[in-house]
Amino acid sequence: MSEPRNDVPRKSDLPDRDGAPRSSAPKPRQTRPSTRGGSRPRRGAPVAGSRSAGSRSGRVRQAPVPEPQRISRYRRWYGTLHPSLQLIGLQLWMPLFFIVGFCLCYVFAFHAPHPHDVPVALVGSDPTLVAAVDKALPGEYVFHTYDSLARAKQDVLAGTMAVAYDPSANEVFKASAHQFQVASLVPATLSSVLTGIGVAAPTVTELAPLPAYDEYGTVAMYVMLAWCIGGYMVAMFIGIMGGPLRHRTRMTVIVVGGLVISLVTNTLAGPVVGAIRGHWVELVLIAWGWIVAIGLAVNGLSYFVGRFIAAPAMICFVFLSMPSSGGAYPKWFMPEPFAWLNHVVVGSSMVDMIKHEVYGVGPGFGRGLVTMACYAAAGLVLMFFGKQWWERRRIRAIVTGRTTMFQDAQNANREFLGKERDAELERHGLTSTETGTLSVLRDDDWEDDRVSGDVFTGGRDGLEQEPTPTGRIPVVRQADRSAPGRPGGTGNGPRTRPVPRVDASGRRPAPDGSRPSRPAPTEERPHGRHAER
Repeated sequence: MSEPRNDVPRKSDLPDRDGAPRSSAPKPRQTRPSTRGGSRPRRGAPVAGSRSAGSRSGRVRQAPVPEPQRISRYRRWYGTLHPSLQLIGLQLWMPLFFIVGFCLCYVFAFHAPHPHDVPVALVGSDPTLVAAVDKALPGEYVFHTYDSLARAKQDVLAGTMAVAYDPSANEVFKASAHQFQVASLVPATLSSVLTGIGVAAPTVTELAPLPAYDEYGTVAMYVMLAWCIGGYMVAMFIGIMGGPLRHRTRMTVIVVGGLVISLVTNTLAGPVVGAIRGHWVELVLIAWGWIVAIGLAVNGLSYFVGRFIAAPAMICFVFLSMPSSGGAYPKWFMPEPFAWLNHVVVGSSMVDMIKHEVYGVGPGFGRGLVTMACYAAAGLVLMFFGKQWWERRRIRAIVTGRTTMFQDAQNANREFLGKERDAELERHGLTSTETGTLSVLRDDDWEDDRVSGDVFTGGRDGLEQEPTPTGRIPVVRQADRSAPGRPGGTGNGPRTRPVPRVDASGRRPAPDGSRPSRPAPTEERPHGRHAER
């Protein structure tokens, strides 16, 4: 066997750049081989297995062979159930969680609200009243001495004091717009104690009455609840179905969704229902800020809990926020820990901002804006670290091939629905192909008993009882199109050719009405309910 010679010039018909024919002598090599001076690479050359072309140290570690995923006996048994039943069972945690949360938060907090440490502004001093209240209602009321009646009224309007009592005038001052339950219960209690010690019933003066369209002062609570639910649900669905989305895409959805929810809720509560009169623009801006802050917080949490994001979202922004908000009962009537949570939950700040804007009572916007900023900042921090953690967990699951029960149920259900779809098409004389669904018309003497009846009971033809003018439609495949005598080529799509009907004797009627001819041999093959593929 002859060996190739490197010194033999190669033949080439390509001219040189100057137009002259190429020289037969080989051109000298301009670069030195990379292995000159040994097997070590040149300085600066990338090393195979390095992390990057410019990296000189640190080789890429070979990923270890993942251990086979251990599947418990319960999970193997659960995988034998119907796929749809598996998905239903894996979602039943939500109603169970909702029932438990409702009982532990709503029923526990509201089943027996009782006053404790209710602050009462006492203008001047009245030791007899203080001693009588402590004896009759120990631990329920705390009196704070004030020198100025104007300052006491101001604190009542701000919500730091439940009521104010002036012994010199025997007068009680209340603010029903801030807290209707307090304004109804506390003056009645003080009146009963005063009459018990021989003092006449005090005069009750209203500092901030409720309007007729908010008779019991619950509008702020329910509007707050609508804002909270809208904010956390937008971010909840983003966390469940938008895992691979970028931060800016998620934030855009939250901001735009928050604006839409704010416009809808305030329009319905204000101009449509009439529960709030005026202040539409201000409430839209307040709701937009709160919904975005809640959405950012829930979005950050979704990276860590995945499809279970509904649990922490409902705990933080519904189950704990609503009883602790002070909308239904003030914190002085709530048991622990709801009384303490009044200082940190979003519902408390939202209710205070709504009441301050609409009725001019309660603290200013400062506390609410600080709380809003804290929740938004916490959400941004969780988003920053949660995205990295989620990506590492996702890559680890892909590399190791590990799946969850929910993923297995989804895959099984997808395959099951595909088979059900084909079976349903088959019952109705349809067949599914790679390019779509082709209708196959049946013969007159064929009918599936499962689809028999009229239009009301699932009839085969519905109201159209006349026979169709065409016969079965066999599918012409790519191999038939590319045969000699037929135009072929890709991209033409499936073609069909109608086959004429045959009479009862098996003869095909002639076009001119003469004696029918014998069917072709290829047409004598019996066919079932479908066309040939």
